Amino acid sequence: MLLTADIGNTSITLGLFDENALVEEFRLASDKDLSIEEYEVLLKSLFNQFNIDGCIISSVVEELNKKFQSAVKNVFKIEPLFLSPKINTGVKINMPNVNEVGADRIANAAGAYVLYKHPVIVIDFGTATSFDIVNQNGEFIGGVIAPGINLQLKTLNKFTSKLPRIDVAQSPSAIGTNTVDAILSGVIRGCACMIDGLVEQCEAELGEKAVIVATGGYSTYISEYMKRPFDFINPTLTLEGLRYLYNLNRAELIPA
Repeated sequence: MLLTADIGNTSITLGLFDENALVEEFRLASDKDLSIEEYEVLLKSLFNQFNIDGCIISSVVEELNKKFQSAVKNVFKIEPLFLSPKINTGVKINMPNVNEVGADRIANAAGAYVLYKHPVIVIDFGTATSFDIVNQNGEFIGGVIAPGINLQLKTLNKFTSKLPRIDVAQSPSAIGTNTVDAILSGVIRGCACMIDGLVEQCEAELGEKAVIVATGGYSTYISEYMKRPFDFINPTLTLEGLRYLYNLNRAELIPA
């Protein structure tokens, strides 16, 4: 079985695949203070009943790479594959500096390349809200990075003296009649307006309509406020992209 790990700034999403089927999914906090031994305990407790013979890791948290790699090696006795532009990414990265492209964005682009028609715009709702764009030729050409929904809520609270810290929720009205509803309107509805506007501008630069795919935990909060709905909502797109990339590079992992 294949273990896929997407290490983000807020959480680590783990997916377990049996061939092409995602059979388990877990989410852990991206805790830089945990030791290798503590990550080993977590992996053992989650996967002790499974026979894991492969692993691919996508990470945007440099401080966790060696810890998680060592934990995987010690628990499962396998060498994990790290996603980077140095491996076969399955899609041509057509950008001036490929080394600055986040691994999670490569996984999204690869997953979108395989699963959907081109051009395609993937909108990933994580710590940041990012757009990953694959053109009609199947090339990953770049995208957009904006502050994520939860990050906006935290920032409003942290850098003001009176605005409260609130949780993500539906926005009851565009015109907030109290502080909480006003914040939700600005963040939730504001994000929907941003997406509508940026999709329109990106499509103008692409020269044609694109398939719009949403992934990440907050997509359902946004969709009802958009003028143009998502064509697909795929919460596991990043993990599916990782599975695809592992299989593409599998031959190079098997000793001759």
